Amino acid sequence: MKSMYAEASLYGPLRKNGWMTKKDLALEVIRRLKKEYPRTECTLDYDDAWKLLVSVRLAAQCTDERVNRIVPGLFARFPDPKALGDADVNVIEEIVRPCGLGPSKARDIKACMQELVTRFDGKVPDTMEELLSLPGVGRKSANLILGDVFGQPAVVTDTHCIRLSNRIGLVKDEKDPAKVEAALRKIVPPEEGNDLCHRFVDHGRAVCTARTDPFCDKCVLKDICAYAGKRKTAAKPSKKA
Repeated sequence: MKSMYAEASLYGPLRKNGWMTKKDLALEVIRRLKKEYPRTECTLDYDDAWKLLVSVRLAAQCTDERVNRIVPGLFARFPDPKALGDADVNVIEEIVRPCGLGPSKARDIKACMQELVTRFDGKVPDTMEELLSLPGVGRKSANLILGDVFGQPAVVTDTHCIRLSNRIGLVKDEKDPAKVEAALRKIVPPEEGNDLCHRFVDHGRAVCTARTDPFCDKCVLKDICAYAGKRKTAAKPSKKA
């Protein structure tokens, strides 16, 4: 007999006459990924909240690994928000150019640090509204700060989170980060959201890659994942008439 989870992967996670609800599915995903990746954390290196604010802006369309190589030089030259806010934007751009989008990132970083000093005495604020008021800070960045720095409930809808949420079946054909965030907040316990998103990054890099043929065969979610279920069904040979 097929398990309830196997049925859900083939026919969808909504509970109808016994099928899983999306909340059931989310809780099972959390349980399994916790076991697979017991220790998880932000992959951007930082020792101060303002540095994470800078790094997450640089990470747009750039790997965290590259950002981690670039920021030590930036922070050695400009060791606090005021120094970075007072810096020549062209100098900032020269340092951060390897991260891509140098001109816009340099402008945002300088403006953000200026606002941080002027309005918040150099301290990173701890509310979504205040964080979103800073130049270059969107909901993804704000959620990362709130979750990692301040320990608040957060859902960081980066590319891994969006891809895995769609593949698993937590959302359906939804690419808008704000809508994915809203959907996950309805089914993921608040205290689990931040770590779940970090585990999505871990799992997205190791197993559920952006390839059209990720490593479903070694995935701990393969029997409850909608994408894996569809691939398995598609791979079955058709019966002869």
